[in-house]
Amino acid sequence: MTSEGLDHVTERPHGTGPRPSSAGAGAARAVCVPAFDDVYREFFPFVWRGARRLGVGDAALDDVVQEVFVIVHRRLHTFEGRSSLSTWLFGITLRVVRDHRRHAARRRERETVDPDSLHCAAPGPSELLEREQARRRLHAILDELPDERREVFVMADLENLPMGDVAALLGINVNTGYARLRAARQAFEAALRRHQARDEWRLR
Repeated sequence: MTSEGLDHVTERPHGTGPRPSSAGAGAARAVCVPAFDDVYREFFPFVWRGARRLGVGDAALDDVVQEVFVIVHRRLHTFEGRSSLSTWLFGITLRVVRDHRRHAARRRERETVDPDSLHCAAPGPSELLEREQARRRLHAILDELPDERREVFVMADLENLPMGDVAALLGINVNTGYARLRAARQAFEAALRRHQARDEWRLR
């Protein structure tokens, strides 16, 4: 190829500056906020499950979950993407649940069907019974944990949120978060052994 051909290939249109770097383009890109209907449809089971595991009884569960989504609808435009959407939603859920706990005593109530199971094929009676028993046992054990340990355990172990996000939501440092999680795991395992031993004794 001649030098004239090379000049033609490398020539830029008049007034065109250098292309922006990919890093600069990414920094300038705004966060894409999802539509509220999409958030509600995708994360309703997540919020429902989180509120229940944090100790909200069945009688108040629907009201608490709806209150969470009222706040989400009002604040969704403020989501900045500094954390995952699930972490942001759990932060709102945690605040609503704490407010609920300040105004109502927790009660032991009959469990309802987890909405996650509504999207699956209908299980048989024995499987439904096993699921219900496991769910009852889980919630009974969670009810025995102090709130500060329960919150860390639910977020980190049951909902798989990163400890950095958990600590930020609770306003504690990461080391404190891990310390609470270790204590919660030990208490949970001890309570699980007690419940299993009690069930075995009843079956004798």
